[in-house]
Amino acid sequence: MTNFEDHIQKIRACRICAERFSLTRTNHRPRPVVWLSQSAQIMVVGQAPGARVHASGRPFTDASGDRLRQWMGIDEDTFYDQDRIAIFPMAFCFPGYDAKGSDLPPPKVCADHWRADTLALMPQIKLTLLIGGYAQKWHLGTKSMTETVKNWQKYDPDIIPLPHPSWRNTSWLKKNLWFESDLIPHLRQRVTELL
Repeated sequence: MTNFEDHIQKIRACRICAERFSLTRTNHRPRPVVWLSQSAQIMVVGQAPGARVHASGRPFTDASGDRLRQWMGIDEDTFYDQDRIAIFPMAFCFPGYDAKGSDLPPPKVCADHWRADTLALMPQIKLTLLIGGYAQKWHLGTKSMTETVKNWQKYDPDIIPLPHPSWRNTSWLKKNLWFESDLIPHLRQRVTELL
């Protein structure tokens, strides 16, 4: 089996999408943001780093991260403690923007190349938070984010599907009040148990 540290260094050196990123509106270079460990019991699976994360090299350094930490009931120090929480997006690099200035989806090639081997090196994970449709589709084979999150108890206690914590989902949160009243308290309880 591959040594974990060697595997992490290979991810950090990955340039599979260099040509793809050079053709985007942002014309940027790959910068894999890797936040993994073999001791963390909680894994956060998002879609891909945004432009701010690409610049900072630290996942969820934006308003989405603030909302996610609030949902989890933890502070920044706890969230960024790699010995406690691993952050494993569907793509390690910022995919860039389309012609309208919207985030491009995470390139499938990243998950195809890295996901299975990386997960095999982290068997200690006890809770996986699947954030958004891309993560839920890959891990659960589901198609509808809303239906997947509504049926969160089906995947409990090992997996909790969540909507993306982006401000773009504020209207979704207002339409689905059960999320804050039912799922969030359970999420906080599971996170507290494991931390």
